[in-house]
Amino acid sequence: MAVVDLLELPALLPRFGALAGLDLGEKTIGVAVSDSSRTVASPLELIRKTKFTQDAEALFKLMESREAAGIVIGLPVNMDGTEGTRCQSNRAFARNLLRLRPDLPIAFWDERMSTMAVNRLLIDEADVTRARRAELVDKMAAAWILQGALERLRAEA
Repeated sequence: MAVVDLLELPALLPRFGALAGLDLGEKTIGVAVSDSSRTVASPLELIRKTKFTQDAEALFKLMESREAAGIVIGLPVNMDGTEGTRCQSNRAFARNLLRLRPDLPIAFWDERMSTMAVNRLLIDEADVTRARRAELVDKMAAAWILQGALERLRAEA
């Protein structure tokens, strides 16, 4: 299987089954998961990056525990719509995942401003301290990314 357009993703998935959402940072991977009907995304876990194979195994273990059938990875597109080095890095991460699990459906979702939106929410609405935000922001950004993708898929259904 390959990385597919988001709108092609449902055809590669079972009728019911969760999706995982990823926010790839330099030091961490924020992981979110949807419910089996793919309606609501929830923050799940923060994986601290070590080596790719270990990171991937941690991700696969989380996916198996939640019966996630596919992945949506945030793609940090520049504000002008171009793709920079972070996009290239995220695409490489997806290709590397496919080397380990060639049957895994993966799609990307434009994550512009997801981290900023989550930070603003945590500061303005929840009054969360800076230290606590550092623990929450990546997995909440993953949920933000996944929720956006789920809503797009629902709009097309």
